[in-house]
Amino acid sequence: MLIFGASSAVTRKLTEIGAQHFMGTRNPISLCNVLFVGNLCALILLIVIYGRQWNKTTLKQLSQKDWISLTAVAILSGALAPGLIFQALALTGVNNIILVGRLEPPLTLVLSIWLLSEQVHLWEIAGAIAAFVGVILTIILQPPQQAMMNMGGLSLGLGELLAIAGAIAVSASTIIGKKYLSQIPLGIYSIFRTALGTVIFFFIALILYGRDHFADVLSPFLWQWMFLYGGLIVVVGQSFWIKGLKTSTVSMASLIGSFSPIAGILAAYLILGEVPTLAQYIGGSLILLGISLSQLGIRRKTNNRIASAKVNSMQTQQQVETNMGFKGI
Repeated sequence: MLIFGASSAVTRKLTEIGAQHFMGTRNPISLCNVLFVGNLCALILLIVIYGRQWNKTTLKQLSQKDWISLTAVAILSGALAPGLIFQALALTGVNNIILVGRLEPPLTLVLSIWLLSEQVHLWEIAGAIAAFVGVILTIILQPPQQAMMNMGGLSLGLGELLAIAGAIAVSASTIIGKKYLSQIPLGIYSIFRTALGTVIFFFIALILYGRDHFADVLSPFLWQWMFLYGGLIVVVGQSFWIKGLKTSTVSMASLIGSFSPIAGILAAYLILGEVPTLAQYIGGSLILLGISLSQLGIRRKTNNRIASAKVNSMQTQQQVETNMGFKGI
């Protein structure tokens, strides 16, 4: 999540580097090229690392439902979400995208309670609400910007709306992955998601922007940066996240996901020199409060489970002793 948190600032910095090395009138490191070529580089690295998992024995174990779920996750998190977020990067500040994206943890938490019947402590819900309020305040308190849309008194820029849509797509993919893909090998999950997501994004970009948009896709200058980006952001970040999601609850994943604004805002300041605005300070503070409340809830839930386990263990021991004649009449 620390890697993902810094990814927006890194992406913006890469496009600025590309702007200093124009090819004709074009930036070789455009946002579309970052996503498309970056994913291609990541796919190459994933095949090198996990290619052995793609064998007949493993593939035969996957059901039709597994492939449908893999396809849904690939579309949502491999093509739709990054495409929306990358477009948002072209329209609004990195810090706005980072904070607005925090709609994803509370939404994921709600969906996990509804669809996965996950047990969640009251403090976790309070934390999610606090984080959600922080996001709303970040949007409301923003200074006037160009291309604003008025929605019932709440001003939203197109960039923020795209970031919200991206957060919804990520949340949906997290729930699908947790419910249906926990037993899928990491290599199959990662390679399929990256490959299908890249292909879908490429054709969407062709339809929306035309062939000229990928005119510099074979630039060596672009590829050398994209191997660094794809290896670190996509391969390492994605592998850690998928592995962690398989071995944790959705509520824990949502809590950890809330740490990304800290990494993201710090990265935006260090890499891009973007100083947080007053609205971002206020919203970020509430998000941090939400993290603290959620952490308190998770600790209490863990302590309750430990206490319950001890009670059950003592009762079992007493029952065994009674049955063996050591106690009782």
